[in-house]
Amino acid sequence: MRSSHSFIPRATFGRIALAMGWGISRAIHLARGQASSDFPGRRPKLLSLADAPRLVRDADLLLFRRSGLVARIGRGRHSHAAMAAWWGDQIFLLEVTPRFGGRAVTLESQVRRYPGRIDLFWADPHGKFPHFDRAGAVRLMKQLAGTPYGYRVLCRLVLRRLPLLRLFLPPETEDDRPSDPPAICSQAVAWATRVGGAVDPVPLLADRLTEPADLARSIFYQYIGTFVP
Repeated sequence: MRSSHSFIPRATFGRIALAMGWGISRAIHLARGQASSDFPGRRPKLLSLADAPRLVRDADLLLFRRSGLVARIGRGRHSHAAMAAWWGDQIFLLEVTPRFGGRAVTLESQVRRYPGRIDLFWADPHGKFPHFDRAGAVRLMKQLAGTPYGYRVLCRLVLRRLPLLRLFLPPETEDDRPSDPPAICSQAVAWATRVGGAVDPVPLLADRLTEPADLARSIFYQYIGTFVP
């Protein structure tokens, strides 16, 4: 059955979200001076792309340090989240982007395109979550390939960043509604890790409200370094 909102083009939601986001992002920046840092007082630890095979594991987290909309209105420096996955002898990024939706691209291609901007975070670095299913998380993330980007989710996220409106919106701490696609990048990673991997990386925060910065601060992940070619 088609949704009752299906007559509204998906691109329209994208334009609404972008317009609202860019409209308030400057005010937010002026109010706080600069984007908050997920690594206070720490310079990036550079990792050679050649070392990726011995460092990257299935279901590890990759965060992009880009000056995008999510980073400008969000709670940290990262604007995009992806999940690492081994395919044969190559490392891929499983991600959901506004332009392409769900897709898989090689880590090498993205590091060469964005040198010094992709941070590696180990999932469950100390083995405190023995029930964590890396294969299950990757399998679920792969299912998002070919799905559209969640512009409606982005709209809701932007609305909750409005200085006054956020005071009247109740917090969403539980995933009481399905978090199926279409999704945004960080929602997809949180959903695949929680449902497929059996670990909620950001407890007490709904997947659809999870930002890249929330993943960066999660105790489930540990920053390892930043890739350069």
